[in-house]
Amino acid sequence: MQPFNRRRFISTGALAATAGVCRVNADHHGDKKKHPILLSLKCGMCGDGQTLEEKFQILKSLGYDGVELDSPGGQNKEEARIASEKVGLPTHGVVDSIHWGTTLSDSSAEIREKGLQGLLTAIRESDAIGGTSVLLVPAVVNSKVSEQQAWDRSIEQIRKALPLAARLGVHILIENVWNRFLYDHDGPNNQTAGKLVKYIDEIDSPWVGSYFDIGNHQKYGKPAAWIRSLGHRIVKLDVKDWGVKTGFSKIGAGDVDWADVRKALAEIRFTGWATAEVGGGNRARCAEVLANMRTHLLGS
Repeated sequence: MQPFNRRRFISTGALAATAGVCRVNADHHGDKKKHPILLSLKCGMCGDGQTLEEKFQILKSLGYDGVELDSPGGQNKEEARIASEKVGLPTHGVVDSIHWGTTLSDSSAEIREKGLQGLLTAIRESDAIGGTSVLLVPAVVNSKVSEQQAWDRSIEQIRKALPLAARLGVHILIENVWNRFLYDHDGPNNQTAGKLVKYIDEIDSPWVGSYFDIGNHQKYGKPAAWIRSLGHRIVKLDVKDWGVKTGFSKIGAGDVDWADVRKALAEIRFTGWATAEVGGGNRARCAEVLANMRTHLLGS
């Protein structure tokens, strides 16, 4: 696998800026050493504001560095592009909005094709808003789809999307979720990231990496251990918490060892986007989420 250089990944944004889109680059904060991680949230979490411009103004005023959208569908992308440029709040990427229901691993070739077309749309729309990635749940294992089938089918479809991803400079980032793929859902709590590492490496493209969700695998293993194993493959982070007693919870209210997570991220020299994926709400709730990320993810 070609080395996955995060600095090169982030710098692709500067190239697109010449085309008039608001790309994110490593100099967003100016001082890279002081601010190596940029803080974002999913756009749908912001309940206040009637328009995207109003929502972006609220998030900007609170101190967020950016926001992530949905595609296909979701927010109006032209409205988002204009609002992003006007407010100065980057839209750093999109979440594939159909990957759970229209999976790349489905037993039906027709559904897999629809899933591929959705991914291609998400890549184009991410590029259109100045984003640098598509968050993708690559497969779902169930009674009709085995892990090997999910593995083979999803990789086949992802590879079909690589030429467009490479041409537009948009990365396809695999998220670790509760999809019964690449881990044992009913297994112990000391599972490793080995299968996820092998899966990403088998695709063997600098345009495919990990969108690592810190809280999603607390049930199965130590997030910090997964971070160390994935290493340079991690390009972006989703931020949430999970606990045996709390389930999915506010950041800092679950069982995640945030001190070890911070240490692991420092060890792999992570820089880039970290996006909250927790219960949203009004301006006050969005401020609380940002404060929780700063406290637990950044340790500040």
